[in-house]
Amino acid sequence: MRRHSGKGVGWSRQSNRALVVIPVVLILAITVADIFAPQTIHLGPLLVVAPALTASFGGSRLTALIGGLAVSALLAISVIRNSLFTSNHESQLIALIVISAFTVLFCRLRERHSAELQQVRSVAEAAQQVVLRPLPEHIGTLRIASAYRAATDQARIGGDLFAAVPTRHGTRLLVGDVRGKGLPAIEDSALVLGAFRSAAYREPTLTELGAELRAVVCWSLSQPDRAGTDSEESFVTALLVDIPADVPELRILNCGHPPPIRLHAGQATALSPRQYATPLGICLPQAPQGAVDTFPFEPGDTLVLYTDGVSEARADDGSFYPLLDRLSAWPDTDSPGAIIDHLRKDIVRYCDGTFGDDAALVVVRREPVTGARESPRSGHRVRHPSVAHRSVQR
Repeated sequence: MRRHSGKGVGWSRQSNRALVVIPVVLILAITVADIFAPQTIHLGPLLVVAPALTASFGGSRLTALIGGLAVSALLAISVIRNSLFTSNHESQLIALIVISAFTVLFCRLRERHSAELQQVRSVAEAAQQVVLRPLPEHIGTLRIASAYRAATDQARIGGDLFAAVPTRHGTRLLVGDVRGKGLPAIEDSALVLGAFRSAAYREPTLTELGAELRAVVCWSLSQPDRAGTDSEESFVTALLVDIPADVPELRILNCGHPPPIRLHAGQATALSPRQYATPLGICLPQAPQGAVDTFPFEPGDTLVLYTDGVSEARADDGSFYPLLDRLSAWPDTDSPGAIIDHLRKDIVRYCDGTFGDDAALVVVRREPVTGARESPRSGHRVRHPSVAHRSVQR
């Protein structure tokens, strides 16, 4: 995401100091040229360029200073040419003063608007930190990296969500996508994240965890304050992932979400479910609860989780971003952060920087560590996946 400076229009103070030379030089050049020009030629009106140009990169005070300098230069021209009290120079002075004053006024209004916008951005960033907390870089033997981009260019938060919760026996991950945008999507996102964080550490089965999240979302959609909204069409697609600390596997409950991708020995494989569970918020009595699928997740493997803003990013010809093919073609790397950076730059190039939906990426790598190690929560020593029981249950 792009970030902008809070003052002015984004120029740095060092740039302002360098650029201020331009209007000053213009004032000096116009003044000298007018003094030595014939009496019938008047270049003084060109001085209005100086405050107008300054307003494009400077603040109201600097613009007023340059405007005052321009007025002083015009007065000097009038005195030197003995035309101070002629109607021509009086009209030039009045016009320059009025235009400079309006330029300073609009520059001041722009500064006030920029300050308000910066305050709104600060509040949005604080809300994002509360709702969509940054994921830890390490949980046990897992290395994690994440990225988020809202569909609205100036937004800091949207309807995509992710979270990671360490438990006594491993790590629980959630990646989800709320249908829609705006405040209702943010509200649903915060609700799901809060419910996941409060329930995941108790270590219910993934099926039980999915049922609890589904019940919370259905309860929220049934509240009176959701009346009149599109609550009947609201839902959240989600991936619930359980990565045990002492078994080289991962378990996934897919609630209508794009399947994650596992990178193993340079090969990229989509982990499609045997049966999808219904998205959270589809409140039907006989809604499918889905099946928990188990996949290998060896030391050195990497898991890429994403929302459809990534897989459905479009090129100019309307084609979708080929995420699986791109991951298969890239050289293997042991850094989740490097994968995130590579993907982010490649997606921006592919769709020419235009995002039609929120996009979230989470990359998890299981580090190859030999021997026994301590559990980060309980302090007891457990077997590492490389020497643990390697059977995979389905």
